[in-house]
Amino acid sequence: MKIRQIAEILDARVLCGSDKMDYSIEVAFASDLMSDVLTLKNDHVLLITGLANTQTIRTAEMSDIQCVVFARNKIVTEDMLELARQNEIVVLQCRYSLFRTCGLLYGAGVKPVF
Repeated sequence: MKIRQIAEILDARVLCGSDKMDYSIEVAFASDLMSDVLTLKNDHVLLITGLANTQTIRTAEMSDIQCVVFARNKIVTEDMLELARQNEIVVLQCRYSLFRTCGLLYGAGVKPVF
């Protein structure tokens, strides 16, 4: 599924990376524990989280994750966005809970990591 479709399903705001909306996502992973994210070995992963800090972007960078969705209208700082831009990471923000965000994407056909 394309990031563009994910943004539409979630009625999400694109905070950075609008030029990468045709990037394909194969699986999604939801976590606020960045240590769990670091264990992933998949490609084309979408990270869904409510943990809004620069560590989330750094973790996405280290895990080769190209798109992060911040659920629950979490505030994304300019420092986070600058780091995401430097690493070519798409950042989306949606108003839904983590549970609902996952459910909407799963219902639309996005597969879980495991």
